[in-house]
Amino acid sequence: MSSEEKGRGVSTPEKEAPPAFESGTATRVQHRDNEDFYTRNGLNLKSFQRRSDGDITDSLDRTMKTRHLHMIAIGGSIGAGFFVGSGGALRTGGPGFVLIDFMIIGIMMFNTVYALGELAVMYPVSGGFYTYSTRFIDPSWGFAMGWNYVMQWAIVLPLELTVCGVTVQYWDGAKDVSVGVWITVFLVFIIAINVFGTLGYAEEEFWSSCLKLGATIVFMIIALVLVCGGGPAGSRYDEYWGARYWYEPGAFKNGFKGFCSIFVTAAFSFSGTELVGLAAAEAKNPVKSLPGAIKQVFWRITLFYILGLFFVGLLVPHDDPGLIGAADQAYADANTSPFVLVGKYANLTGFDSFMNVIILVSVVSIGVSSVYGGSRTLTALAQQGYAPKFFAYIDRSGRPLYSVLFIIAFGPLAYVNLDADGPTVFSWLLALSGLAALFTWGSICLAHIRFRTAWARQGRSLDEIPFKAVGGVYGSYLGLTLNVIVLVANFYIAISPIGARLNTAEGFFQAYLALPVVIIFWIGGFLWKRTGWLTVDQIDLDTGRRELPWDDINEYRAELAKMPAWKRILHTVFV
Repeated sequence: MSSEEKGRGVSTPEKEAPPAFESGTATRVQHRDNEDFYTRNGLNLKSFQRRSDGDITDSLDRTMKTRHLHMIAIGGSIGAGFFVGSGGALRTGGPGFVLIDFMIIGIMMFNTVYALGELAVMYPVSGGFYTYSTRFIDPSWGFAMGWNYVMQWAIVLPLELTVCGVTVQYWDGAKDVSVGVWITVFLVFIIAINVFGTLGYAEEEFWSSCLKLGATIVFMIIALVLVCGGGPAGSRYDEYWGARYWYEPGAFKNGFKGFCSIFVTAAFSFSGTELVGLAAAEAKNPVKSLPGAIKQVFWRITLFYILGLFFVGLLVPHDDPGLIGAADQAYADANTSPFVLVGKYANLTGFDSFMNVIILVSVVSIGVSSVYGGSRTLTALAQQGYAPKFFAYIDRSGRPLYSVLFIIAFGPLAYVNLDADGPTVFSWLLALSGLAALFTWGSICLAHIRFRTAWARQGRSLDEIPFKAVGGVYGSYLGLTLNVIVLVANFYIAISPIGARLNTAEGFFQAYLALPVVIIFWIGGFLWKRTGWLTVDQIDLDTGRRELPWDDINEYRAELAKMPAWKRILHTVFV
């Protein structure tokens, strides 16, 4: 039987059987079911003992539900970059460039996440981004991407903890309390969430995403009313407001440099969107739940980023005094959030505090995500021999214990904020994490391109791919091209920033430190593994592929084919 015939048939293709992977799943289910409630949920000392799975290395629990994946996709990584960082972007480039840059990153992320979804349904393994680079591009590059991703999240944790402390001090009653106290409180909270392992992360993300989604919808409804002149009497918006700020002081600022400068903020705001692919490795049924979750990214991009920032640009001018310092400080301050400023200027009693609570929840959510994303990738690195073996330790409740402790150990770096030189240190930490996500996203697109190339070279049918990226391989080419353009734009700004013809050496590395760090990791991976770029013929497409429910897949495809064109597009892209 040919590959094409197997792809179109109702039986599972022979080459898709991954016995080791499936037996590992069975082992995990048996382990979890055999544990008592307290051990299963990490609430006693016994839960910290090593889980014994024989020679099965990928022994993380598969306890995430469809609702978890959907909310992680639509709101999981929305935090200070969006709610607060957008103020700095607005001041730097104006509302026009903010919209254009966020749209460009949005298009890039749309294609990147769909490419990730296609790969994750077929090869749903822990630490997916790094393993796809290793499998389809170059093991040394995979090493670099794995460690780059680990360090990105390890550095984000103290950054978010500091933002938590600064955000709480927005209220008068908290201003007399040291930031260090609030850092400690939120660090303890993040540790407590991680005690519950995968389900702790999933539930926290579900409810915080629901809150962020609801708050954003409330903001946009209020913003629409204010733009139409429905603000309280005596407020700034008690008359028709429209798009006056797009004319005076203007929609664009600082020319081409303003356009290029906003990409860093936009990229930082979208960081974590790819976590839905990582979380799929711990979902009960990724084949069923992941495609629907991936499709939620469209709504996230349009509802949160594009519409939200469009209204912000209508209601807050780029030269607003409240935005002073938003583009320059090392870490975010809720006082410079345009979402908070709208509430102030509209004289909506309590609305600024409400948005500040949402910002706080968002920032804590990113802190929890940083521990989850960093620890799972580090565990995968250890399982594949790219990190010390003790990081592969998984306890009886399914937590990658030593990997979690490694990421949490970076949390106390937040206390450098108490020192006078704290902002300087944080500028360097931010430099390490600011562009790191771009390399991850570009690698996902390139891995998908290489996967499709090898798939075609081996004469396989696209019908054998259960979930296909909407843009196909061309979408990944577009995503990769936009990644390169954004990196080039940031390189230009690193050399010649706004207000200066040439940057200093210190300024350049603060803006572009991620590149030399990735290169160092790449060289380190080559020296460790002595492996180079894979040829298309060397790419292994079969090991570890998930055994798929082809009866269900073909039934859905048949139903889809019978639908009218408009409904088929709706189900393919959005539902």
